[in-house]
Amino acid sequence: MKGLTRLSASAAGITIAVLAIVVLAADQLSKQLAVSRLTEFESVPVIGEALQWRLVYNPGAAFSLGESVTWVFTIALGLVACAIVVLAITRVRSRSWAIVLGLLLGGVLGNLTDRLVRDPGFGVGHVVDFILTPWMWFWTNPAIYNVADMFIVCGMIAVAVLVLVGVNFDGTRGDGPKPETKDEPAADETESAEGSAHEADDEDAPETDEAPAAEAPLRRDLSRRTRKSLADD
Repeated sequence: MKGLTRLSASAAGITIAVLAIVVLAADQLSKQLAVSRLTEFESVPVIGEALQWRLVYNPGAAFSLGESVTWVFTIALGLVACAIVVLAITRVRSRSWAIVLGLLLGGVLGNLTDRLVRDPGFGVGHVVDFILTPWMWFWTNPAIYNVADMFIVCGMIAVAVLVLVGVNFDGTRGDGPKPETKDEPAADETESAEGSAHEADDEDAPETDEAPAAEAPLRRDLSRRTRKSLADD
């Protein structure tokens, strides 16, 4: 099937790195502004009750989930970041995948930074959340999150979409072109060698047939001379 826009290895890596840095910077800057200007647990309406600022320090995952297993999320974030970097170096050549993974990596690094440098300590730091949308869970459990969370969730959705539509890391769709096996060139060379051998045999064959035909008159002439010599004697 027809491939999509492909990037060189360096271009894909640069795309992922630049997007990740931009998202990381936006996330950390927004968190710093929230910490410096908001009071913890105090809601500030932005669009009525639909969107509010509310500063909290979250030991759990995105949208304040899993607050009792901070170390697990720290390790998971680190593994995801490493996996994206490995893919960027070894496999990603698709522009779509480069963009999605760059934004996803930025979100992962944003929350991982909080885990590593914020209180109460290295690896168990609490993530700064400050965006409140009570309606997201139908007002049953108000969702409080940050910029990094948005890119992580949206990035995972985009990953699922790319997988479903069959976009490969290398920029092809579906199964992509089948690579040539190492045996095929060898087979071609064998066929070529056999063909050359047959041609050589064909060229040599007429010479072999012509040799006896040329020697026959000489033998008959020699035989006549021998009989004449005996007769004279």
